[in-house]
Amino acid sequence: QVQLVESGGGLAQPGGSLRLSCAASGTSDSIFKMGWYRQAPGKQRELVATISSEHVTNYADSVRDRFILSRDGAKNMIWLQMKSLKPDDTAVYYCKAQVGRWRTDYWGQGTQVTVSS
Repeated sequence: QVQLVESGGGLAQPGGSLRLSCAASGTSDSIFKMGWYRQAPGKQRELVATISSEHVTNYADSVRDRFILSRDGAKNMIWLQMKSLKPDDTAVYYCKAQVGRWRTDYWGQGTQVTVSS
């Protein structure tokens, strides 16, 4: 059973930084694209950033130049370094991974990020 475990959420002040981690386990299948999505209260879940198994990244316009997504393929882990945080970044952040030949999507439980003074 594939599991995605997220960590690193919390409270940050506007302009501050946080680093999220996501570790995938429970599978020997290949893990393809991984990424972060977020959902703010009353809003739909939206893409934050993704990274392919070739380390090609894609960012939402709202976070480009502020967030950096990196990956360690051997450890099946990704990290999201978030800088210059804004109150609009407040949301539950979810890790997602595509696993196996059918590229099945798996989601983590989510980690809360709150940006407030």
